[in-house]
Amino acid sequence: MSRITVKKRHTIRKSHLTELKANLQDQIGDAAALFVTDRIERVETDTDLNIYLVDRKPQLMRHGTWVFPTVRGLVEHPLSARKVVVDQGAIRFVVNGADIMRPGIVEIGDDVRAGAPVQIVEERHGKPLAVGVALLDAAEMRGQEKGKSVKNIHYVGDDIWNLEI
Repeated sequence: MSRITVKKRHTIRKSHLTELKANLQDQIGDAAALFVTDRIERVETDTDLNIYLVDRKPQLMRHGTWVFPTVRGLVEHPLSARKVVVDQGAIRFVVNGADIMRPGIVEIGDDVRAGAPVQIVEERHGKPLAVGVALLDAAEMRGQEKGKSVKNIHYVGDDIWNLEI
């Protein structure tokens, strides 16, 4: 990703907060309550991502039609939902922005579905490394032997991770 430029920043209204919470709940279930407070700010950027600041920290992002936690949000509030676990050999590629290839995946959550956001975590400590979009459903991904399984859209060390507001 290239350098992110903040265009606008404003506190969202209650009606938008309700919509945001519902969208987040569709993605991560009851864990959405961990990310909702009275003050959430929306940051419009020059990319196709909108960042949401929860207590002045970039913890949520909107990409297209869905809202999902950023890697910082996942580090602060670990989730068990939408998880793809990669082996130790894949870590250096994932944190450099590479898409997740099937041979590097050791575990796939049953709730992973094509076109939906997923968190990519490492197998030893279970720490989040990236957020991506699943290219296949969980069952199809398990049956896959090679090729791309998840498109990486945000990872540790990228511009969203380093965003200072």
